[in-house]
Amino acid sequence: MMQQSTALRSSHSISLFFIKSITSSSSSSSSINQHLLSVLSNPNWRKHPSLNTLIPSLSPSHFSSFLSQNPNLKPHIVISFFDYLSTRNTPLFKPNPQSYVPLLRILISNNLFRVAERTRLSMIKSCETRDDAVFVLGFVREMRCRFKVDVWGYNKLLMCLSRFVMIDDMKCVYDEMLGDMIKPDIYTFNTMINAYCKLGNVVEAEFYLSKILQASMNPDTHTYTSFVLGHCRRKDVDGAFKVFKEMSKKGCQRNVVSYNNLIHGLCEGGRIDEAMELFLGMGDDGCCPNVRSYTILIDALCGLDRREEALCLFDEMKEKGCEPNVHTYTVLIDGLCKDFKLDEARGLLNVMSEKKLVPNVVTYNALIDGYCKQGLVDFALDVFDMMESNNCIPNVRTYNELISGFCTVKKVHKAMTLLDKMLERKMSPSDVTFNLLIHGQCKEGEIGSAFRLLKLMEENDLAPDEWTYCTLVDGLCKRGRVEEASTIFSSMKKKGIKVNVAMYTALIDGYCKAEKADFALTLFKKMIEEGCSPNACTYNVLIKGLCKQGKQLEGDRLLEMMPGSGVKPTIESYGILIEQLLKESAFGQAYKVFHLMVSMGHKPDVCIYTSFLVAYYNEEKLKEAEDVMNKMAEAGVMPDVMAYTVMIDGYGRAGLLNRAFDVLKFMVDAGHEPSQYTYSILIKHLSQGGVDLKTETSSINIADVWKVVKYETLLELFDKMVEHRCPLKTNIFSSLTTGLCKEGRLEEALRLLDHMQSCGISPGEDIYTSMVNCCCKLKMYEDAARFLDTMLTQGFLPHLESYKLLVCGLYDDGNTEKAKTTFFRLLGCGYNNDEVAWKLLIDGLLKRGLVDRCLELLDIMEKSRFRLSAHTYSLLLDGLDRTDNK
Repeated sequence: MMQQSTALRSSHSISLFFIKSITSSSSSSSSINQHLLSVLSNPNWRKHPSLNTLIPSLSPSHFSSFLSQNPNLKPHIVISFFDYLSTRNTPLFKPNPQSYVPLLRILISNNLFRVAERTRLSMIKSCETRDDAVFVLGFVREMRCRFKVDVWGYNKLLMCLSRFVMIDDMKCVYDEMLGDMIKPDIYTFNTMINAYCKLGNVVEAEFYLSKILQASMNPDTHTYTSFVLGHCRRKDVDGAFKVFKEMSKKGCQRNVVSYNNLIHGLCEGGRIDEAMELFLGMGDDGCCPNVRSYTILIDALCGLDRREEALCLFDEMKEKGCEPNVHTYTVLIDGLCKDFKLDEARGLLNVMSEKKLVPNVVTYNALIDGYCKQGLVDFALDVFDMMESNNCIPNVRTYNELISGFCTVKKVHKAMTLLDKMLERKMSPSDVTFNLLIHGQCKEGEIGSAFRLLKLMEENDLAPDEWTYCTLVDGLCKRGRVEEASTIFSSMKKKGIKVNVAMYTALIDGYCKAEKADFALTLFKKMIEEGCSPNACTYNVLIKGLCKQGKQLEGDRLLEMMPGSGVKPTIESYGILIEQLLKESAFGQAYKVFHLMVSMGHKPDVCIYTSFLVAYYNEEKLKEAEDVMNKMAEAGVMPDVMAYTVMIDGYGRAGLLNRAFDVLKFMVDAGHEPSQYTYSILIKHLSQGGVDLKTETSSINIADVWKVVKYETLLELFDKMVEHRCPLKTNIFSSLTTGLCKEGRLEEALRLLDHMQSCGISPGEDIYTSMVNCCCKLKMYEDAARFLDTMLTQGFLPHLESYKLLVCGLYDDGNTEKAKTTFFRLLGCGYNNDEVAWKLLIDGLLKRGLVDRCLELLDIMEKSRFRLSAHTYSLLLDGLDRTDNK
């Protein structure tokens, strides 16, 4: 009842606000009109002292209102003043179709039809949207009885409608033209032909061509060029070519647009080399390529991964004095990003700025997407900030790319903040937005939050699709919850959602990982029976699952089945069998599969070579492992992080620690960041003193490294790295701190933090997160709060998991005020409100049975005007009921 009265009071206040606004606006408009009438009543109005102060506040709607209220003004003054305003480039006055209406009424009522005709043409030309065109069409029809439309007026109207592809309206206008006994000319027919050709409707366009011929007119360049476009739009490039050739036979000059239409059609059809040949022959017709000619080809070359040729064409274009436009730069920036040449792409953006070319949302999106795909989200955010500072409004795709980037680097809490920003800007998230967020939550193991997002998606009137459910099935399977995944899978048909190959593959993989290969095989057979064809990935997960359960023969049979089923085995298909055979020390059979793979046209990749390295090192065959490394080099296959780590481990096992650190140096020089596993391996071997394990019975288990490592060993690791010229960077300190903190070794982690800062290296977000979580684990909540405050001061956004541990811990510790203060500060960080409620209130406090504390924090959210979705409130109520009933 109280909430209802509050809502009513709020509604009443809003109503009063609008009444005041309207009254104020009306009063202001009336004042302007009176002032303007006073100015224009003066014969020498152009020199009136008030004019310069009055003009900046005049908008088209003000002008229309003024004319409507003063219909008896002298027409020559009205038209002169309108022209004066139109040429002044005032900030508010940009004529729109509506602003011409009262002007035209005055002109027509005074029988000034010649001036009215020019004004009507200007009105048609001012259309910027489809709605504008609809408005103009209605007005022209309304005035047709008193103010006839000539052929030129009809042609302009048809051209306007064609711009917005309003083909049905064009047909009606054409019929009205005939009804008015206005004889169409070549421009009329060409406009109709071009409109239909834009849609690829060549048949209907040919009807108007027949009208040209019936009227004893000759089709011209525009006619033929439209048909070239029409055939290209309907994917009939050969038909377009016939029209193009016919032009020269008919003595009709081909122009740059004719060439561009055909070049674009060829490129769209994948016939880029023919397009290039046509481009080179433009000079034969006396045509010079323009910016569009070059851009079409550059775009096509980039799309076919022929970006070096695209860059050469770009250089040629500039040399020939054809200046690239925004679209040209956008295409190249996108192409460079796809080649991972992000610095060059950013350089082109800077060149655009130097040339005073204004990048559009597509340009910025291309660069943002490039950075995000490489996990460089901070750089992407810099571009996003630049975009906003240049008044380029981000669109849904911009946000989706950033969300994807944050989810890729496992920072879904930051991705969720972008959802809030979209909603604040009245921007509707798409199904892609929610699918990305659901995928991000699943990737971080937050399956509960993923399902909550599913409900939010439905709340936003978006229907979950097959990819939404595929993500959820895959997420459940990866967490070992295969039976729940199977239930969702079975419910798909009832919901009318098609079960696709990706969903089958995810569930088959889940059964395989749960060591239920028989279930997986049954599902595989059902998949085929239901007409869903397995792909290489489906076969691979099944082969891997069978091998894992010692059913290698069945895996072999599946591999043999693949070609007969129309599926070509991939490198991974062979790699799974090779890895299994090598685990069993069956080197001979592994090499047979290897050679079979090569004979099938596959080039061995780094994963295949790494399998051999692991096997040889496990067998203590150092020479053979080095032979594999040489073969990799000969084949031009570069090691990845895992391959380098395996080599480091191999040399470490042989007691050759210096060789192991040499490999680490190669790894760093190749641009690879060592992983935590790499450092675990090095620490393990340093802890064992670099002894030859062939003569040593004791060995540290890799899983126990962070439990037993001494701080002195970490310092030894640093010394060895410096000795081998491997730079000490944030990455190593982050990896070591994370390892120590997971084992609750806060004292050593703190010493490491001091050492890092003494080296002049600033801790990153991961280090602070590890410290906060470790302190909470050790119930050192005051220390955790200090680290969290430092994070915020440094501009980092802590994970909500850290906040959950701290707030719940503070409550457990009886420090209620500190818990509330911490939560209140959290609310100012820009997190998604629903996610805060999910992770802190529902998954945190309610799961611990802290109902009163939950209500306390919910009250803080509501008083601070942090609104939650209806679904989240429903979840809170359910959680409160369940907790009360325990």
